[in-house]
Amino acid sequence: MRIPRIFTDSPLSVGSQCELDENAANHVGRVLRMQPGQELRLFNNDGHDYRATITQAGKKNVTVELLSSEQVLTESPLNITLGQTLSKGDRMDYAVQKAVEMGVTTIVPLSTQRSDVKLKGDREEKRLRHWQQVAISAAEQCGRAKVPDILPVMSVQEWLEYSQACDLRLVLHHRTEQSLNTLAKPSNVALMIGPEGGLTADEIVQAEQSGFLPVALGPRVLRTETAPVAAMALCQWLWGDIGR
Repeated sequence: MRIPRIFTDSPLSVGSQCELDENAANHVGRVLRMQPGQELRLFNNDGHDYRATITQAGKKNVTVELLSSEQVLTESPLNITLGQTLSKGDRMDYAVQKAVEMGVTTIVPLSTQRSDVKLKGDREEKRLRHWQQVAISAAEQCGRAKVPDILPVMSVQEWLEYSQACDLRLVLHHRTEQSLNTLAKPSNVALMIGPEGGLTADEIVQAEQSGFLPVALGPRVLRTETAPVAAMALCQWLWGDIGR
């Protein structure tokens, strides 16, 4: 039987008893309906997995005993910051989930001129919490040691300023002949992904003036939720840990 792997915000230390935080306890107690004596694995962004046994389990409170730990070597040496334009329905969920599987470090939702989603106030906070949970679930499933952060929604200008620290900044643009395999190896990358209708000409010029390099992934136009997955897979193949 597969042992569940659960993210928790709680501090973890081998040999101690730990009460899981609310989200983790809800997952273990309400969703999985696990009972005392059952085993699970925990992680909390410190780079380790912890083998644990449940000592107390309820619908709101779960306590575990931490038995051992092991270092998890699943984080890529390449840091990728993804600027992903907001999209409707489950397309944004898909982009977040697959970006985590591809090794993204940070995800920044973007509001661009052709975005078909506008978020403000409580609605934005609710969606950010939802996407963070999508990221947590993806990290649990794919064995990552750390859960990427989902930052607040940024405008194009805010994103361009935020990403200045990255060695290599790329904006996906299918009407260019520049390809990824001609570029020098970076240690961190910023990827800017447009909406279904594409970034406007003004937004692409803005990005170029801020140091972004337009690149194409091939002759076909990719959907907004497909583009980050394809781009990150190529970046990880060229400069990260895929195929190593």
